[in-house]
Amino acid sequence: MESSDKVVETVIAGKYVEMETEGKKANNDTKSKISNLFWHGGSAYDAWFSCASNQVAQVLLTLPYSFSQLGMLSGVSFQLFYGLLGSWTAYLISILYVEYRTRKEREKVDFRNHVIQWFEVLDGLLGKHWRNVGLAFNCTFLLFGSVIQLIACASNIYYINDNLDKRTWTYIFGACCATTVFIPSFHNYRIWSFLGLLMTTYTAWYLTVASLLHGQVEGVKHSGPTKMVLYFTGATNILYTFGGHAVTVEIMHAMWKPQKFKAIYLWATLYVFTLTLPSASSVYWAFGDLLLDHSNAFSLLPKSPFRDMAVILMLIHQFITFGFACTPLYFVWEKAIGMHDCKSLCKRAAARLPVVIPIWFLAIVFPFFGPINSSVGSLLVSFTVYIIPAMAHMFTFKSAAARENAVEQPPNFVGRWAGTFTINIFVVVWVLIVGFGFGGWASMTNFIHQIDTFGLFTKCYQCPPPPGSPPPFLPHVGVPRPVPANFTHYHHL
Repeated sequence: MESSDKVVETVIAGKYVEMETEGKKANNDTKSKISNLFWHGGSAYDAWFSCASNQVAQVLLTLPYSFSQLGMLSGVSFQLFYGLLGSWTAYLISILYVEYRTRKEREKVDFRNHVIQWFEVLDGLLGKHWRNVGLAFNCTFLLFGSVIQLIACASNIYYINDNLDKRTWTYIFGACCATTVFIPSFHNYRIWSFLGLLMTTYTAWYLTVASLLHGQVEGVKHSGPTKMVLYFTGATNILYTFGGHAVTVEIMHAMWKPQKFKAIYLWATLYVFTLTLPSASSVYWAFGDLLLDHSNAFSLLPKSPFRDMAVILMLIHQFITFGFACTPLYFVWEKAIGMHDCKSLCKRAAARLPVVIPIWFLAIVFPFFGPINSSVGSLLVSFTVYIIPAMAHMFTFKSAAARENAVEQPPNFVGRWAGTFTINIFVVVWVLIVGFGFGGWASMTNFIHQIDTFGLFTKCYQCPPPPGSPPPFLPHVGVPRPVPANFTHYHHL
């Protein structure tokens, strides 16, 4: 009976023969048990840790900034809304992966030395034009996602050691993050994903508890939302927060049984809510409008051993997230130069190094921690992980024959195919108008303002002013803002 069930599952969800066989070999090889424990992961739990860890990296520190732009009610509402929207499109991506993988394995295609990526799924299901669009958006998003991690590293370490400016710290962490070229694939992120989630959990609850213990600053105001440009900038930062599933296909391919992925991203998102909602709400409650000029929540909290620990843990986690964002780019580059099936880890690592150089350069050019998240969210995330997956799903299954022969049928609780298509249309229209349209206008207006204020290649973005200098002019309020009498950790815009 057990064998019969196995056959039925295999037929329904795709064969995946190679991956399941490799999983058994990895588990049964006594010589590599320790290595497997820390290094070689492919279970549903590994996928959950990867999704949850990748979803809430440095953006945890910018969500209070978004709350100051949106106000408390809109901040909470957008988190819940975009979290569910992101889970839906991650589900669509997983369905399309299963469909592509099953079709190819029926054609006897061997994936043992090849990592399937999103643009290949689009190519196999919809053709080269979809592939080119998907490849362009996905690679550009992951490129700037990696840039954001470097900027975040420099921004965070500055609050522990300000002897060096943030640009110098970016040079240093660029070299450190370049070591991710030695991590072969998402199979090898088991221990890193686990530790990464512990680190963000600590940081989130540190922000929550420290803000509550600190209490509200004197004369605290919660004015948001005050301007449309700020409102939609904050909204697109949250869109970016729950758009971390650009690496869904690579995470699924690293699983021994990818058909188990379907609800993993949703469960990861529900856990992430327990981190983002309390931390963002409490920091905004404590500091209010001061956050409009402090995109990094660490800058407002008093220096303490607990804060230093949170900074250090986030630095390590940003290294991990850099690897998450960069690894798909490594794969694309390897395929482009014919090195993807190379067995030598050192040769592949050397071949990957050119990918890190433009990331390093862009992090130095645009060090605008916070505003860059919103810009990437509106212009890239909106298409990469919301609009394109929803449209691809509709076009893949637009014919009755395709729907009838689909490997995975939509669940009853969403209304089967009619309900699925309705939700997809809503996702496309909403994200196109609100995320890309209004969000793109607002985030680019804010981003250009940062360039006008600080210039490109700025040495130390949002660093303290020289002693004795007057309060800066703040364009969004129109007058210099005085420093509160009981507040000594002020960092100007």
